[in-house]
Parts: sequence; structure tokens; C-alpha cells
Amino acid sequence: MERRRLLLALAAAWLATRALMLWLLAHDSLGILGGRVSREVWRTYHHWYGVLSHGAFPAHDTLWQYPPGAGVVLLSPGLLPWWTYFQAFVALTVLSDAAVACALARAGTRPGRTLAGAAVWVGGLPLLVRVPFARYDVQVTALAVISLLALSRSTRVGGAFAALGALVKVWPVLVLVGVRRGRETRSVWASVALTGAAVFLLLVFAFRNPLAFLLQQGGRGVQIESLGGTLLSLATHADWPGKVHYRYGAMEFTGPYVSSVAHASLALTAVAFGLLLWWRIRARHWTEAVPYDAALSAVLLFTVTSRVISPQYMIWLVGLAAVCLTSRHTTQRPVAALILASTALSAVIFPVKYGEVIECTWTGTGLMVLRNGLLLAAAALSYVRLWRASTARAAERAVSCPQALHGSRTPASL
Repeated sequence: MERRRLLLALAAAWLATRALMLWLLAHDSLGILGGRVSREVWRTYHHWYGVLSHGAFPAHDTLWQYPPGAGVVLLSPGLLPWWTYFQAFVALTVLSDAAVACALARAGTRPGRTLAGAAVWVGGLPLLVRVPFARYDVQVTALAVISLLALSRSTRVGGAFAALGALVKVWPVLVLVGVRRGRETRSVWASVALTGAAVFLLLVFAFRNPLAFLLQQGGRGVQIESLGGTLLSLATHADWPGKVHYRYGAMEFTGPYVSSVAHASLALTAVAFGLLLWWRIRARHWTEAVPYDAALSAVLLFTVTSRVISPQYMIWLVGLAAVCLTSRHTTQRPVAALILASTALSAVIFPVKYGEVIECTWTGTGLMVLRNGLLLAAAALSYVRLWRASTARAAERAVSCPQALHGSRTPASL
């Protein structure tokens, strides 16, 4: 009975918060809580829809930086021809949001699970106000969340959903980093390869220029909301002569040392990959929460080292934090709190104070230092807690049980 009341409360909260988010999006032109955020859909996405409808990816558009699966998402509003493109896109995004909430709620009602994950999603997404319904990251996050939740029952299904997510926006492939070594890893990656190859081939035959997005990635600079951008924003207060310009669909810094910062970001991403690989080699203790915790840690590490940290990236992190909190064994509760705090700050940064961030005022710079400081702390804490939970415990058991020590030295494949 108590669980039923909690589910009803979550449903009521979802309806109330989403109604408010939709109202704010519908009145986006009024400039409530900052500038407009919907033009990405009715201008950029709608333009791409026209190109994709003719069987080609926008090869010569510098804004097109997404894998070919994104084309399917951007074409999906055509399934609702009785609405405008904008209305249909928002409707499908809300439906994806509901699917995530339902999946988390269902997972939370299983024995030994908790509804805290569903509560994090229902209450955390509105912290970004209306932005989530004006981007397609909710759909991508839905694929990643379903992939993780499906792993405990079917590694093949989990791998298939991760492959679909990767074909839409690459990062969902990271959610598989924590799959238990051995047979489960082989099964999930075989599913990823088969699903990914099959869908990719379909897209190759259906559209021209499927790899056009790769041409636009090399020229990316340092976006003002990234960790490197925050350092450059601070540098402007020490008379660094760099400027902010609109490039590749984002506000980026140009000027001396920007390329060095961009290269440093790429190097840090390589370090993040190395840390995750080292964790997998050393990990010996798997609980049901380890794949969830590792997924959140991986995406956090790659987010903070990225040259771009757009506001919608927080949707990914809220979704993965919610998955972690469906398990009572998760180590990521304090990390989830840091993510929610940085999500709330992200809404202040964009769109409310985005002008000050662009102009690198002390207010804008201070907001970025605080938000990215929280994200950096979350990434470090997430990795440390994951490491301790999956390696230190095995060592502790080995001290008290010599048989465990012998077992822990048994080689295991990656």
C-alpha cells in the first residue's frame, strides 16, 4: 500500500512538473527565465528534417555533428502529420520522458530495489526548466537508461539498446563499461556489434553521406561552458585577449592558446579512458549496482574532459544517476546530489545568465566555476567510490578468508 501511494505521488509530480515545463516552452517567446530555447527545434531540426526527407544527411552543414541514427530521431515527428514539426517533436520527447519514468518506477518496485531513482528523474529533469523538451537528448537518455535496466535480465537486449543509443549520439556505448567480465561482457558486446552493424547498414542504404558528421568534428574548439572554457573565461580577467564567437553550433573561444586547451581536453579524455580500463582490470567485486555506478562514472569522466558541455548533457547525468539510485547497493548517492545541484546551476547559466557567460563577466565566470567545480567533484567522487566498492572490498574479504584470496587471483578476461 505504501509503495502504491509513492507511485501515485510520483505520477502526480510528473504530471504537474511536465505541465509547467510545457507551458514555459509554449510561452518561450515571452523570455520567461531567460532567452528562447525552442529555435533549435523549429529552425535547425526542422531544416535537417527537410534534408533527411530527401534521403541524404546534411553533409555540408557544419552544425551536423551527429551519428546517422540521429536522423531517425529527427525524422520521427513525421509520424504525427496532424501536428506541426515542433509540436510533434515535443510530443515524442515528452513520451520518451514518460518512458524513462515508467522504466525507473518499474525497476524500483522489484525486490531489493527503491523508487528513489524514479524520484530523481521526475524531480531532477524539471531543474533544467524547458530545455529538455527542446532537445533530443531525452530520447537518447531513454535508450541508455533502458539498456542499463535491461542488463540484469538480458545482456543481449541491453547491448541492443546501447547500440541504438550509440548510433544516435555515441555516448550511450559508455554505459556498458561496468558489465561483469567474462560471458556477460562477450554477450553484451556481441549484441552491440550485431545490432549496430545491422542498423548502420540499413541507414547506409537508406541515406546518402552517412559519415558526413565526422567531417565537422575536427574543427571543434573550446566551448564556453566546458571545463577548459571556464579556465579561458578566468583568463580574460587576467587580460588574455581571446574572444567568444559562434562556431559549429556553440559559443566557442578563439585566440591564443585555445588550441592548446583543446588538445589538453583530448589528452584528459584519453586519461579518463585509461582510468576506466585500469578499474576494469582491478575490479573483483560485482554487485547489481556496479554496472550502473560504472556507467555514471564513465559518462561523468568523459563529460568533464570534453571540449563541449552543453546544458542538455545534464539530462544524461540525471538519467544515469536515477538508474544508480534504483539499487540499494549503489555507491553514487552523494554523486547524484552533486549532479542535481549542478543541473540546477546549469538552468541559471542557460538561458537565464547566458549573456553574462558569453561576455565573461565575473558573474558569468563565477557561475561556470561553481557548476563545473561541482561536476569535477562529482566525477572524482564517483570514480573513487566505484573503485573502493569494487576493489577494496575484495581485498578486505581476502584478509579474513584465505580462500577468497586464492579465488581473487583467478585470471579473468576483460
